[in-house]
Amino acid sequence: MSECDRRALVAWSAIAEPGDAVAHALVGILGPGEALSWARKAVDDPVGASFDLSMPRHLTDRAVASAERWGRRREAWDADQHLGRAEKVGARVVARGDPEWPDELDDLGDAQPYCLWVRGSADIRQAWSRSVAIVGSRSSTAYGEHVAATLAAHLADEGHTVVSGGAYGIDARAHRGAVAAGGVTVAVMAGGVDRLYPVGNANLLAWVLESGAIVGELPPGYAPHRSRFLTRNRIIAAAHATVVVEAAHRSGALSTAFHAAGLGRPVAAVPGPVTSPGSAGCHRLIRDGAILVTGAGDVLDLVRPLDAAREAGSDGEKGPKGGAMTFATPDQRRAYDAVSRKGSTVGEVAAEAGLGMAEARSALGGLLLAGSVVRDGVEWRRSPR
Repeated sequence: MSECDRRALVAWSAIAEPGDAVAHALVGILGPGEALSWARKAVDDPVGASFDLSMPRHLTDRAVASAERWGRRREAWDADQHLGRAEKVGARVVARGDPEWPDELDDLGDAQPYCLWVRGSADIRQAWSRSVAIVGSRSSTAYGEHVAATLAAHLADEGHTVVSGGAYGIDARAHRGAVAAGGVTVAVMAGGVDRLYPVGNANLLAWVLESGAIVGELPPGYAPHRSRFLTRNRIIAAAHATVVVEAAHRSGALSTAFHAAGLGRPVAAVPGPVTSPGSAGCHRLIRDGAILVTGAGDVLDLVRPLDAAREAGSDGEKGPKGGAMTFATPDQRRAYDAVSRKGSTVGEVAAEAGLGMAEARSALGGLLLAGSVVRDGVEWRRSPR
């Protein structure tokens, strides 16, 4: 990526909100630098700019209309001010295409962040390559906090990065468990990384910085608004697996789980007392196809290469590395059988295997991590033997 495009990505991270689909699409079509140049023109000359886009009329009209709101942040278009502010707080920027950029975020497609603002010593690319998200309710119980801390500590002991949102409750316990075990943990902020939010977790987040990292997709100086918490959940969901420890029927943690399922990542949930409203969301996920986990061993089974930890399948089929083909769950066995060598969509796999869409996505995500299948756009194929 050219330096011009890289600086344009820095500017876009300040100009457009994370959930701005029009901005993401424009950058994807034109490229960051050209999209920024067009947006500048559209602010001053919307009619003239409309003739410069080779897109369907309705998309052009949406882009021109969006330029008005981007223009309201005209003072934020200069990348230098954001880079200077980051330097003052000890932060660095990792843009798309940079050596430290995590490949996992590319799976978000047009919705991937323009860049990540990072504080901390951890290499983000390396950290995300062995990542597990642990999320849950802010209004957690002692049971949920114990489970979250224990899971995080065991995963950290096994060399996995614990990713969470830095919030009170389950998030905080997950970060604390990883830190206590001497592992790496990453906290994804809903605002700028200059602000350790929430304030009550400032000391904990300071510990996270020592061996892990705090990241955000908005430049330093931006506040963590309510809507930004929901959009940042897709970044957490880009971890290799997501575990919901404790969540009510309506919980922000469920948003992370739904994003993960949409990415084909394994989604797991910890059961709780059937009388506890704080576990109602977890029970709903399990009912809808999430994998029930009761300990770190169950989570490790989701992220380990299957051919290193499972018994051979009954038919002795060979896996992509030449060993016996093995599967973590019956759903993965059924999903693998349903995948055509010529390519199958998630819907086709679900119909052929008799699985729900969430079950099919979860199973395919586990197979992808194991190297048993590959993904090409919207289609899935068995890996070459």
